Amino acid sequence: MSVIVITRNEAANIAECLASAAFADEWIVVDSGSADDTVALAQAHGARVVQTADWPGFGPQKQRALELATGDWVLSIDADERVTPELAAEIRAALADPAADAYEMPRLSSYCGRFMRHGGWWPDRVLRLFRRGRARFSDHAVHERVIADGAVRRLRQPLIHYSYRDLESVLDKVNRYSTAGAQTLAARGRRGGLGAAIGHGLWAFLRTYLLRRGFLDGRHGFMLAVSNAEVTYYRYVKRMLMDEAREPAPPPR
Repeated sequence: MSVIVITRNEAANIAECLASAAFADEWIVVDSGSADDTVALAQAHGARVVQTADWPGFGPQKQRALELATGDWVLSIDADERVTPELAAEIRAALADPAADAYEMPRLSSYCGRFMRHGGWWPDRVLRLFRRGRARFSDHAVHERVIADGAVRRLRQPLIHYSYRDLESVLDKVNRYSTAGAQTLAARGRRGGLGAAIGHGLWAFLRTYLLRRGFLDGRHGFMLAVSNAEVTYYRYVKRMLMDEAREPAPPPR
């Protein structure tokens, strides 16, 4: 089995990530220009590291990693995710007698120190284990997914996701994800606008906090709903500003 990970400046995560998947036969890390010790740490854990000069987005970058894998089965994880011993045992049992071509698993994610059980974050099933040659990654710049060709079954044990360790990482991802989202809107021919930004942002908050019962996670649930709203709001504002930047400046009066 091959484990694939994409990285950029993940020195704080990559060692624990790879150690949690020590049961694999091969580890592939595709790095997009880390300026820290990510590459050295990955190599120290036995990973084959390939560095790329560009950043095509999450989906295309993970597809690159997949194309480097040689195992019959592939497990795709992010640097801030961990395979628990219980999940590792379930994976080994599933691959000993496969009943499908791909498996999805629940993912338990933390937000500023708290594991979230509501707001759309649990069980958050993600398809990460699949037979090589029977699945591929979508080409989305963000929120990519695995597209499987065969039958899909579910595992029970969760993948642990340390997604937002502190508020600084929240703000960083709000900025990066909203930029990538604006670029996706542009690629699809969709426009931005202040009205769209406010409307979509408000809906993102209400969906997270009320419809998906984020309020049951207390103040962290409120914080999560706000950050989801911010990502959406800034996505449409940035798309609007992209159009304005292309328009000629009005003549001075």
